[in-house]
Amino acid sequence: MSDLEFWHNKWAMNQIGFHLMEVNPLLMEYWSATNPQRQDKVLLPLCGKSEDLVWLAEQHDDVQGVELSSIAVRAFFAEHFYTPLVTDLSAYHTSYQFDELCLYTGDIFTAPLQPVDIIYDRAALVALPETRWNEYVKRLLSLLNPGGRILLVTLDYEQGELNGPPFSVSEAAVHRLFSGLSIKKLHRDEVGVPHPKRAQKGLSRFAEEVWLIERNEH
Repeated sequence: MSDLEFWHNKWAMNQIGFHLMEVNPLLMEYWSATNPQRQDKVLLPLCGKSEDLVWLAEQHDDVQGVELSSIAVRAFFAEHFYTPLVTDLSAYHTSYQFDELCLYTGDIFTAPLQPVDIIYDRAALVALPETRWNEYVKRLLSLLNPGGRILLVTLDYEQGELNGPPFSVSEAAVHRLFSGLSIKKLHRDEVGVPHPKRAQKGLSRFAEEVWLIERNEH
């Protein structure tokens, strides 16, 4: 099964344990580290129907999301009682526009996204297998304006103990993938042995990390 089929099936069967029912506390705590301005354009890759979209649209005038599953995008607008302007852009991509928000359905690698100032990645990099990381980061950087920032949330555990997704992304991998950019670890939450995320999966360790990645002005 391909990556695309995997995620289409997850949404079709409503197997969306990765979906947070509320705004991610890490976003609210660390968004200020990106030095956000109202006029900054923001992108959420692989956004699902995240509540983070609503929170960010309250802070910024231009928020884009891209999501493979049209089920997820339609559910987002239905659950918030928003009626978007729907435009078929191609056989593979559709845009859903509502006020500050524009969500695209389709593959992030080919979606007609506009360059942005800040990218917020909570569950995109960790959703992809390591074989696609270089391609994905190259795509992100192609969309990031000079002086742009990325707020990245990753997971760190022994990959051999659990089949992803979500996949473990080590500190060394973050530094390799974003080599040449400014990289700062803002947060690491190492959960204890009794924690359900760790105990349920039988993991020897499990941590969530938040990174600020900055592209210098050119």
